[in-house]
Formats: sequence, structure tokens, C-alpha cells
Amino acid sequence: MRTFNRAEARIDLDRITANVEYLKNIADADVMAVVKADAYGHGLLPVARAALAGGASSLGVALLEEAIALRDAGITAPILAWLLPPGSDYKSAIECNIDVAAPSLIALKEISAVASDRRARVHLEVDSGMTRGGFLSEWDLLDSSHLDGIEIVGIFSHFARADEPGEKQNQEQRDRFIEMIKKLNSLGVTDALQHLSNSAATLKDPDSRFDMVRTGIAMYGLTPDVKTLGTSASLGLQAAMSLHAKLQLVKEVPANSPVGYGATAMTDRHTKLGIVAMGYADGIPRNTQGAGIFVHGKRAPIIGRVSMDQFVVDLGRDSAANSGDWVEIFGDGITGGYTAEDWGNASGSINYEIVTRIGTRVPRIYRSDLSIVE
Repeated sequence: MRTFNRAEARIDLDRITANVEYLKNIADADVMAVVKADAYGHGLLPVARAALAGGASSLGVALLEEAIALRDAGITAPILAWLLPPGSDYKSAIECNIDVAAPSLIALKEISAVASDRRARVHLEVDSGMTRGGFLSEWDLLDSSHLDGIEIVGIFSHFARADEPGEKQNQEQRDRFIEMIKKLNSLGVTDALQHLSNSAATLKDPDSRFDMVRTGIAMYGLTPDVKTLGTSASLGLQAAMSLHAKLQLVKEVPANSPVGYGATAMTDRHTKLGIVAMGYADGIPRNTQGAGIFVHGKRAPIIGRVSMDQFVVDLGRDSAANSGDWVEIFGDGITGGYTAEDWGNASGSINYEIVTRIGTRVPRIYRSDLSIVE
């Protein structure tokens, strides 16, 4: 039997289930579990099942193909796909009982054109102030003639600054959303699900939870913003992913040794270096400075540039690490290791990108006490 054990992302599905239960309790509303982008790099199907086990009433994805993959796997819960450009296969969405978002009159026209005996289930996406997707000026033109063959089952929008509690724009967006709901009610649609809150608003903005909340990053146990909202642990969340790799090599080097491409770093003393068998081809940000690994109870920072398949860490002269040892690149940080937030800060990015970009060369290893791992 062949084994490939260079690196692995370990996913605790029970933590995802627990996070969803926790968020549902906070929100006191339905929860849409956002599983787009391969569930933020955690794995679409296992995470979808874990979220539903935690009480999520529906699933949210960006792409229609993601929704179809869930249906093909036997998942029957409501699914919303919200990023469908003109020319999308709305007919397949209807056949698979997938809810779709309509951000414009063009979208409604295309959906209506393929609807027949089976009406299309549509969530109207409205622009309440983020100025990204959704109806804006066209909203005033919407009337019942645009809804032939369509069942409006939801209306939604998206916050731009929910991770900044107290920001004036949040109140402005909420007020605008309420006004747009009134317009929909005037067309006789009074029972559509209303959803505006993302993870940050779910955690910190009770007035914006409406009928349903969409939980993305928090469901995976990560803070929407460590600077404005606090750490994952302080928010009551449990990080589900930890990233691990082997030390391909440990060796002693003298002081003043140049390290890596461009010789951008030099050892400042006699030390041990560890070569970690992961690189930017696996999703490790090339420009990272200030993060590293956790091994034998100690942090070891990156030294030099990250390469395509490997990076180097300064273990320190007295390190007990050996070639072949498993190390933690990031985890929940409880015992002192680096977190996805640490890696985001160290690369000028955010924790969302760190977990989502972990590449397909890195196998996902799942654990759960529930019967949700195939």
C-alpha cells in the first residue's frame, strides 16, 4: 500500500457541528451554513453534513456547480447558489431544486424563460450599500410582471463592515434593507426569508439577524476579525482545521549562512534549521514573515523566502526536532502554536485566505464522533 504523508490538513468535524449549534443559539434564527469554495478549504461534503448535524437549516454556496455537487451526493436540505452570471444553467437548478439568487432584471428574465411547470425558487439579492452584487436602481422598476414562473422564497443583502461593530454604515445598510423589503411586500410577497447577517453580524448585531443568518468563517471556528472582534476563543469558537507537515530535513548551520532564494535572510548565530515540506504550491503565502511552525512545544519562525514546495524555519541550536518529525503550521493556538489569524497577519492577509488557499496536494484528514464521515 502506498503512503503519501508529507503534509495534511486535519479537520475536526465535531467542532464544526458545535460551532453551528453555538451560532444558532446566539442568533435565535435559522442558520444558512456557507460551504462555498470547498467549505473554505475544509471539504464541501463532510462539512455540509457536519453543519446540518449542528442544526443548520440550509446551505449556501457561490457557484451552481457547488450546489449540484451537494445534490449529487444525496443532500436534500435547501441550497442557495448566489453567483450565477448571465447564461447560467438555471434549468438544471430548477430540476435539482436549488434556490438561485437574482441580482438584476436580466437574471429574472433568464430564470423566468426556463421555468415551466416547476417554478424556480429565487432569493432576490439587493444592494443595501456594499455596492457589489444585487439590485440597486433597478429595484424601483421591479414589478409582478418580472416574476412569471418564479417563487420568491428569500430576499438578502450583504454587510460591508459588519466586522466593525458600531460603524454607521451598518445601520444605514440595515435601514436600506428594510425599505427594500417593504417594496417586495408591496408586490404581494410577504413570506420570503429575510437574511442580511454574515458571521460578524451574527455574533455582534442582534438587530440584523432577521429570519436567517449566513454563517461562514465563524462556522469554521475562526474570528471574522481578530482586531475588532477578538480572537476565536474569546468569541466562543473552536477552530476546526489544523495544518501539519513533516520536517524534510533538520541540520546545523553556522552563523552568517544565507538562507533561501535571493539570500534575503542570514542566520544570526550557529543554529539548527528545519526544512518544512510545504510551499506556495500548497497555499503557504510566499511573502510570509513572522509566522512559522510549532514543534516540541516551541515556536520556530520562518527564515528566508517560502519556496514552491518547502520553507525553512529557525529551530534554534538546542531544538530537539529531528528530520521526519511532524510539526504544526497552524491550529487553535491553545497550547502556544500559531493560528490561521497569525498566518494572515504575517502575510498581509486574513485567516479566510489562509484556510481557503490550502491546495489539493494536501489531503484532508477528518475526525468525528458522529456518523458524518464517509
